[in-house]
Parts: sequence; C-alpha cells; structure tokens
Amino acid sequence: MGISLTAEINIIQRRPAISALIIAPYFPFGRIKIIGGTEMKIKNTEITEDIVGGIEKFPKYTTQLINLANQNAGGTRPKVVGQMSDLIQEFPEKTFAEWVVWYQQQKPNAVDNATAKVVDMIEKLKSAMDLIDEDLIRRWVKDLVHTKTYTGLKFQESILKRVADRMGKNYRTATPAEEAKGIDGFIGDGPVSIKPMTYKSKNMLQENIDSKIIFYDKVKDGIKVELDF
Repeated sequence: MGISLTAEINIIQRRPAISALIIAPYFPFGRIKIIGGTEMKIKNTEITEDIVGGIEKFPKYTTQLINLANQNAGGTRPKVVGQMSDLIQEFPEKTFAEWVVWYQQQKPNAVDNATAKVVDMIEKLKSAMDLIDEDLIRRWVKDLVHTKTYTGLKFQESILKRVADRMGKNYRTATPAEEAKGIDGFIGDGPVSIKPMTYKSKNMLQENIDSKIIFYDKVKDGIKVELDF
C-alpha cells in the first residue's frame, strides 16, 4: 500500500501574470470572427469604449502595484465583492449605468470593503519598499539564480532525505554507474528510483526497474511525494 506525504521543498514557481478584476461586463474576446472567414482584432480598450463609453486612466505603474496589493490582500475575491460571473448573469437590465446601480444594491459595501483591503496592503508594501536597496536586490537575484535554480533541478536528494527520515533509515545518492541502471539513490540498503507522477499514467512502468519507486508531483508550495512500497 503506497503512502503519500508533502515535503516542504521550495522550488522555482512560474507565477501567472496578474490581471485586474473588472466589475463590469466581461470581455473574453481576443479575436472576433466575421462572416466570410475574415478576422479582425478588437482591443479590450475599444470594447470598453463601445460598451461603457469611456476608459478609466491611471498613472503609469500604479495599476501594477494595485494589482499586486489586491492579489495579496484578496480584495476582489468572491467573498468580498461577490461571484461576478454569477452576478452578471443575474443582472436583469442592459446598460452599464443600470449595472452599476443594480450591483450597488446587491453588494452595497463591496467596493468599500475591497478598497480598504487593498489600501491596507498598499501601506504594507510601502513599508516593504523602504527596506529594499541594491544589496537586498542583489541577495534576491542570487537566491533566485543560484539557490532556487539549483534546488529546483536537484530536489531528488531532498526527497531521499525526507523519506529516509520518515522511515528512520539512512540514505545516499546513486553513483553514475547506479544511475545508468535507473537508480536515483538508496534508502537503507534498498535501491530507489524517483519518478514524476505522470510516469504512472504514461504506461512507462513496463520498463525494467528493479528498484522501489518514489513518485513526486511539484505543487504550489513544494513537492508531493508518494511511495510505491
């Protein structure tokens, strides 16, 4: 019977780009097809102008900082402003002005509550900015380029160590000759192979592996580990 555990192993994360939540009709169209097979691109700013009648303008870089603060604070999460995809479907009228009035009736405190959360986080970011200098930035770059890159590629040893600690045994990494046989290390006297979870679903276990297998899956805050023994 396999067991699973989550090892707190930090790895490089590729975070998605931050986008603002727009409390207005959604604009999911990157391109709109026109009859006859011709395509034309309509920008979100143009859609906003057509539907709302104007575009809110902000000073350069400010929206990036506000987006970051909002992401950290959760200011526009559904529990604060409501489930927007559901609300827009429930909206019984047609115009933007009517939408604003209707939304305020449904969620009278939402904008104020969201604003307060973001303002509080902005103040925290301002305090953090005072701590940032060239030395701190250099340390951050070195941590990313040196430490996180290395641990992101060499995490197998951490898996061996954590699993061995859990089992109360010693461990060692494999020699090049042992690696050539599909062995990544030893826990106690037993050879171990470390494979990604996708290895199981790709029908790759047919290859001849004499060692026990540890499966792993990179998750947001570390690595989830599953033992096949």
